[in-house]
Amino acid sequence: MPLTLEGSCRCGAVRFTLRSHTPVPYQRCYCSICRKTAGGGGYAINIMGDADSLQVHGQTATYRAELQADDGTCETSSGRRHFCPTCASALWMADPSWPDLVHPFASAIDTPLPVAEEKVHLMLRYKAPWVEPQIGPRDATFDEYPEESIEDWHRKRGLWVD
Repeated sequence: MPLTLEGSCRCGAVRFTLRSHTPVPYQRCYCSICRKTAGGGGYAINIMGDADSLQVHGQTATYRAELQADDGTCETSSGRRHFCPTCASALWMADPSWPDLVHPFASAIDTPLPVAEEKVHLMLRYKAPWVEPQIGPRDATFDEYPEESIEDWHRKRGLWVD
C-alpha cells in the first residue's frame, strides 16, 4: 500500500494529502525556478504522488514559470506550481504532460520522510554562485536532468512502496 503523505503551508490555510510510492526525498535541484519560488538551493520537487489521490483543503494559487533557452527564446512551462495565496508556501507541482502524477515539494510534507543514503544533485548548471553543494561520496551530479526517473531510482534501491 502506498504511503499517505500529509502536507500543509506555513500558515495552515492549505492542507493536503496524497498517496506516494516514492517517498524518499533524494533529489537536490539547483535551478532558478526552485530557488526563487521555493526559497532554497534544493530539496524541491523530488517526491511523486498519485494525482487521483490528492485531496486539498483550502484554496491554492498557481504559477507557470517562463523558461528561457540558451538562444534567448522564452516559453511558458506546462508545469503548474501550486502555492498558498496567503503565505506563499510552495506546495506541489503538477503538469498535464503527466496527468497521473503530482510532485509535492518535500518541504511542504508534514509526514516524517525517510532519509536518503545517497542523493542526486541536478540542474547544477543553474545554481547560484554562492551555493556550495554538499555532495556526498555516493551522490550523483548532473548539469541538467538525470535520465533515471524518480520511480526507477526508488525501484533500483528497493525503496518503492507497494
